[in-house]
Amino acid sequence: MHRGFEAVIGLEVHVQLRTRSKMFCACRNTSGAAPNSHTCPVCLGLPGALPTLNAEAVRMALTLGLAVEGRIQPQSTFYRKQYFYPDLPKGYQITQGPVAIVDGGHMDIPGDPRVRGVQGPVRIRLERAHLEEDAGKSHHDMDGRTSHVDLNRAGVPLLEIVGAPDLRSPQEASDYLKALHRLVVALGICDGNMEEGSFRCDANVSIRRAGDEAFGARVEVKNLNSFRFVRQALDHEIDRQAGLIEGGEPVRMETRGWDATVGETRSQRTKEAAMDYRYFPEPDLPPLTVDPAEIEAARAALPELPDQRIHRWCEAYGLGMDEAQTLAQSPAFAAYFEALAQLSGSGRSAAAWMLGEVSRTLNDRGIGIEAFPLTPEALAELLRLVEARTLALGTAKDQIFPALLAGEGPAEAIVARKGLAQVSDRGAIDALITQVLAANPGPVAQIRGGKESLKGFLVGQILKAGQGRLDARLVNEALAEALAKP
Repeated sequence: MHRGFEAVIGLEVHVQLRTRSKMFCACRNTSGAAPNSHTCPVCLGLPGALPTLNAEAVRMALTLGLAVEGRIQPQSTFYRKQYFYPDLPKGYQITQGPVAIVDGGHMDIPGDPRVRGVQGPVRIRLERAHLEEDAGKSHHDMDGRTSHVDLNRAGVPLLEIVGAPDLRSPQEASDYLKALHRLVVALGICDGNMEEGSFRCDANVSIRRAGDEAFGARVEVKNLNSFRFVRQALDHEIDRQAGLIEGGEPVRMETRGWDATVGETRSQRTKEAAMDYRYFPEPDLPPLTVDPAEIEAARAALPELPDQRIHRWCEAYGLGMDEAQTLAQSPAFAAYFEALAQLSGSGRSAAAWMLGEVSRTLNDRGIGIEAFPLTPEALAELLRLVEARTLALGTAKDQIFPALLAGEGPAEAIVARKGLAQVSDRGAIDALITQVLAANPGPVAQIRGGKESLKGFLVGQILKAGQGRLDARLVNEALAEALAKP
């Protein structure tokens, strides 16, 4: 609860579909081309140009609908949504009307115990998912007097996923958005590039007194394109609305934008009602009829869904939910982890390396897992050496892993060439322990006096004396025996 108020949040997520062509014409659906180079009479809205529906976009909508367990409508219609934007060349947007291709559905997310009062997953309902076309893009010069319009994006296929107002905190909104992002990327229907606007959302938020059932005045915050911005914008907006109510002022129903530079939402316009858009049926497109065979074909092609994979990993490898969700961040990252876990024989070790050294390398080099220089087979060999206690974990991370990245050969050959095999000889370990205990009489006396926390210091000194090559488990066992002696 925020100052005695409860937030009510629903997200409208715009997913740019990965089709080769636009929604209603044959223009290429790609980014980064010269401005206005991917346009034609259809997406420019020239008189007499007729739209033709993209069948691949329909298939992708079916895929999403089945993945969220929504109802696929056997027939849905397209409407014209009228409004004026400089980058909307037709003066209207073709979107689906009262009946959408997907009705209902749900997403499961971790609930926010701070507002729910209990720990556990929460099911967030989806109202619908409908097909529509995107607008173009306006570019504004720094002088504030000149704008340019690029219509390459006009007509690009979108799937708008409308969530029910079931979210109760900015954290839940962020978790829901992350889960939906994982899903559409795993399904292969969206590239998930939030910086380019391939995956973006509008957030509807209102607040009410704790215990009230009626919703408050709804404010829409437009075009949020990062998980962090969603949390920040909603935090600010909830605080702003609470301040208004506490000050005796009403919350106006309006559309606001998020200004990340100053960290606040800013009013853009009063909120439109459906009648303001003057919806009417699109006369150039017949109703969309979906054959049951198309639905079954889409169902048969569904891959393992992220939530299914995450729960399987948690059960098979003993991973925590947060770990598994991070490993499932993209299909390629998940596939690499899966292969590494199987080849190394240890899902726990594979997860630790993927979330540690591998992720750190990707971040340092600014690359994705697709460009990672080591194959799962090459890295798995290193993990097996550690699991077999042939190689100390510290040595593997600090010396062998960098050598692998530098292309110095397979892990086992590097270990042999550099003489870095782990020392498991008990006599050698006992000799080093004797030296370290003799050099640290103070800590030894304190440990024997009951200060167990200092054992870690002695272990560190012993491993250092062994140049990182000692078997840490044997060191701990031998040290405990040595300290137990009078």
